[in-house]
Amino acid sequence: MCGIAGMISHDPASLIGNALFAIEHRGRDDEGVSVSTAFGPNHLKACLGHRRLSIIDTSAAGHQPMFTEDGRFSIVLNGEIYNYRALKRELESKGQVFTTGSDTEVLLKSFREWGPACLDKLNGMFAFAIWDESEKTLTLVRDRSGIKPLCYAQTDGSFVFASEIKAILATGLIKAEIDPIGFDQFLTFLWPAPPHTLFKDIWQLLPGHYLIWKNGTVTTHEWWDLDLTVEESKADENVWRDRVIETLDRVVDLEMVADVPLGAFLSGGVDSSVIVALMAKHTDKKVSTYTTGISSEDLKYDIIPDDVEWSRRVASILPVDYHETILAPDVADLLPKLVWHQDAPVIDMAIPSYLISQQARETQTVMLSGMGGDEVFGGYPRQVAMKIAGFTDLIPSAVRRPLMKTVDLALYGGVRGRLTSPLRNAKKFARSAAMDFEDRYLGFGTYFTRQMKESVLSEDWRKQTGTFDPYRYHREYFKRCRNLSPVNRMLYVDFKTFMPALNLDTTDRSSMAANLEVRVPFLNNELVELSARIPSSLKIKGLKRKYILKRATEKLLPKDIVWRKKAGFGAPVRSWLRGPLAPMVDDLLSVGRIKQRGYFDAIGVEKMIESNRSGREDYSLQIFALLTFEIWVQQFLDRRDV
Repeated sequence: MCGIAGMISHDPASLIGNALFAIEHRGRDDEGVSVSTAFGPNHLKACLGHRRLSIIDTSAAGHQPMFTEDGRFSIVLNGEIYNYRALKRELESKGQVFTTGSDTEVLLKSFREWGPACLDKLNGMFAFAIWDESEKTLTLVRDRSGIKPLCYAQTDGSFVFASEIKAILATGLIKAEIDPIGFDQFLTFLWPAPPHTLFKDIWQLLPGHYLIWKNGTVTTHEWWDLDLTVEESKADENVWRDRVIETLDRVVDLEMVADVPLGAFLSGGVDSSVIVALMAKHTDKKVSTYTTGISSEDLKYDIIPDDVEWSRRVASILPVDYHETILAPDVADLLPKLVWHQDAPVIDMAIPSYLISQQARETQTVMLSGMGGDEVFGGYPRQVAMKIAGFTDLIPSAVRRPLMKTVDLALYGGVRGRLTSPLRNAKKFARSAAMDFEDRYLGFGTYFTRQMKESVLSEDWRKQTGTFDPYRYHREYFKRCRNLSPVNRMLYVDFKTFMPALNLDTTDRSSMAANLEVRVPFLNNELVELSARIPSSLKIKGLKRKYILKRATEKLLPKDIVWRKKAGFGAPVRSWLRGPLAPMVDDLLSVGRIKQRGYFDAIGVEKMIESNRSGREDYSLQIFALLTFEIWVQQFLDRRDV
């Protein structure tokens, strides 16, 4: 795991140092830079930069940028190629000679041998750049699922890319400005939808895509797409149980390859627990596991069940070296740091993700995570809510819509106590259940509706964003999969949007802020391709989520762990907003500050805060988003620390 940056400009050597310094936290073991000879009528030069966190072949031989023997191709890689040994043997049979034990050299020579066609052969998580000195061509590549981030920008006469946006800004080739479309998407989902970012003219390379720069022209190409069109319905449930656990076992073993200490996150849920159980099969040492919990006081306002008791239960039955911490950060001081590392306003899961990564980094360099299981096998409550909401279609629309609106208005969403979770979920259900299929699912993932944006945005920003459709890319993905089953349609859209833009991006940045590599076996392409063929009726069976995965893991774990109620991975934001974050809210979201900024309507924001504090509505995540947005503005647009 590393950080990469590079550019094509007149004097890249004078700028690359600033870019690499901005992402120094991603790799503290080594730094490398290469600059090409000048080319073209404008005498441009291509520059590749690398910050290294040594994982495989930790010797100096793994230094990057790495070159082919003839000097034609050079590469910088962020990530790991898990099947590099098999690829190495194939390349050696073709006469290729290797001088290191690194996966980077295998990737470089795979590209030399097959060009972009080599991508289909790769099993791994990666973002990399290759410069072809002969053709004067730069190629950027991102892995299938979007596990590793990669952003880029094209300016007058220059091109720049990096693992993180702050490195692009550090070059000075592009000015930090807000992107109106990204801003509208951020309010809608709490994250910008790829390829947009919150920064104007800075783009995310989409997962499963590669980009080519040549003669000042940029083209992007999709090299992989999730194919859910073929469900193999002939095999019975028992066959699928065996295939799932056999494949998961194989990919966990594959992803345990490292020349440094390796452990696992443990939440006590089925995803992380089965990974730990399988890791224990492939090592004669105790698996180092790390768990974070939430105090009972902070849970009173929240919907997050306490994971710790389940993590302890798993630890009691598996051979693990168990580490546990209860979440009690100085959150007001921590937020600015996390906003800086995320390059964006943060969501609640960024806080425990960073803190547990910090804890794990004290003894480990690589951690395996259960992330991706929900997206691959269908594990989100909203997916079951869609099934339930489908029954309301039997009610005529003219009756259904006002009825659901009445239910929404009648319920309190922010009360404290045992009814916190059911009331909040009932309100969210009522707001979207009356809609048609696509809008219903999009509604379950919406935080600021168009009506809410009208009430909190300033007049100027209402005009700037009023014509945008924040769901544009979601709708395009829904069109791609319109012939699939309802379950697979939801999984496909989430795989393309929610998963890379929110979960994977947050995890990467939070862990790399602690200089820690996180691997996600559930997104190994062997398992993803297998799950794509599983009948959707076995992913969500009745109202049971991740049904076939849970049936498969019964071979390794007690049933009470396998079938326990799902817990989200987040922070007790609702409690914190009433406690340690309350002074920060009063300061950064004050009427005077809001008016000065000009993004929001001060009265509208004030009403939202009052309604949340009274318990009438649950606007905690929306207020948290506005709070961290202000910190983001101060850090990136004002260019000053908070």
